[in-house]
Amino acid sequence: MKKLAAVALLTLGVVLAGCSKQEEATPAAAAPEAPAAITQIVVGLDDNFPPMGFRDDKNELVGFDIDMAKEAAKRLDLQVQFKPIDWSAKEAELSGKRVDVLWNGLTITEERKQNIAFTAPYMENHQIIVVPADSDTQTKADLAGKVVGAQEGSSAVDAVKKEDAVFQSFKEFKTFGDNVTALMDLSAGRLQAVVVDEVVGRYYVAKKPELYRVLDENFGTEEYGVGLRKDDTELLTRLDQAMADMKADGTAAKISEQWFGKDIIK
Repeated sequence: MKKLAAVALLTLGVVLAGCSKQEEATPAAAAPEAPAAITQIVVGLDDNFPPMGFRDDKNELVGFDIDMAKEAAKRLDLQVQFKPIDWSAKEAELSGKRVDVLWNGLTITEERKQNIAFTAPYMENHQIIVVPADSDTQTKADLAGKVVGAQEGSSAVDAVKKEDAVFQSFKEFKTFGDNVTALMDLSAGRLQAVVVDEVVGRYYVAKKPELYRVLDENFGTEEYGVGLRKDDTELLTRLDQAMADMKADGTAAKISEQWFGKDIIK
C-alpha cells in the first residue's frame, strides 16, 4: 500500500509540475495602453484670407477665425498652433495628420462631408461677384464673354460651376492661389469679375470702394464650419460644445462685432 501511495503521490507531483510550467508559459496578455490625451490642436488655414485669417503689418496671424479658434482652445484647455497650408490641398493636409482641424472660412458641402466631419455651422456666407467700380456689369448674365476669376480650391469655384449656363458663357475662368491675387488682377484689368466669399469680398470693397463694386446677384448661400477627421469624434464633440457655449454667452458675437462691425454668427 505504501508503495502504491508513493507512486500515486509521485504521479500527482508530475501532473502539478506540468500544470505549473504550462501556466508560466502563457502569461496573461498586457492591458492595452490608453490613448494619449490631446494637449494641442494644429489649425490649418490660408494665411491670406482676410478677415478670417491673415498676416498683419507685423507678420502676425490675425483674423476672425484666429480669435474664434484661440477662444475655443482656451475653453478646452488645449494649446493651439496655427499652420498656413496650401488651401487647395487642405483635405490631404487633414487626412495626413499634418493639421488637426481646418478652420478658415471652410464651406460645408455634401461633397466635403464624404471625407470631412464638420462642426455645427457658425456663420452664413454668400459667394458674391466683385467687379471694377466703373464696370457696366450689373448681373450674372452680363458676365457672358468676360474673364472671371476665383481662388483655386475654394467653394466659389464649385458655386460658379453649379450654374452651368452662366459658367459656359464666360470667355475664360481663371483660378488663383489666393483671393488677394485675384482681386489684384481685377484692379489691373486682367479680369472683369471675381467670385469670392462675401466676408472677404466686402472686407476689400470697404477698404477700396473706389476700385471695387459688389453686384446685387450672387452665386448662392452657404454655411461655414470647422473641419475635422471623421475618426476624431471626441474632439468634434468637445469643440461643438465649446462653440455652442461661445454663442450662448455672447463671446462669439463680441468677436464678430470686432471684425465685421455686427453680429453675423449663425
